[in-house]
Amino acid sequence: QVQLVESGGGLVQAGGSLRLSCTATGRTVSSFHVGWFRQVVGKEREFVAGIMKSGGVTDVEDSVKGRFSISRDNAENTVYLHMNSLQPADTAFYYCAASPAAWVNLRSTVYDYWGQGIQVTVSS
Repeated sequence: QVQLVESGGGLVQAGGSLRLSCTATGRTVSSFHVGWFRQVVGKEREFVAGIMKSGGVTDVEDSVKGRFSISRDNAENTVYLHMNSLQPADTAFYYCAASPAAWVNLRSTVYDYWGQGIQVTVSS
């Protein structure tokens, strides 16, 4: 059974950095395309960043481009979301999602597996 576990969230001041981790159990993360999404109460879940199985193709939402990046460490079975220059508008619940499909639109929410999510709060 595949499970995704997010970690690394918490409270940070504006301008600070966090690194979120998405660790897979039950299957190696190298077999998945992985996306990071975030959601604020009352709003739709929105795409943040994604990385294809190969690791060579990534996609980052325009609103966070230049501040956020995504990477994977197959040896650690983990995909990371690196978040720098955090702003209060980045406050949200962050989720990772994974798909073993041959191809996926990283920005869609059609993933096979989702983590429980983790809170990121940025104070001004």
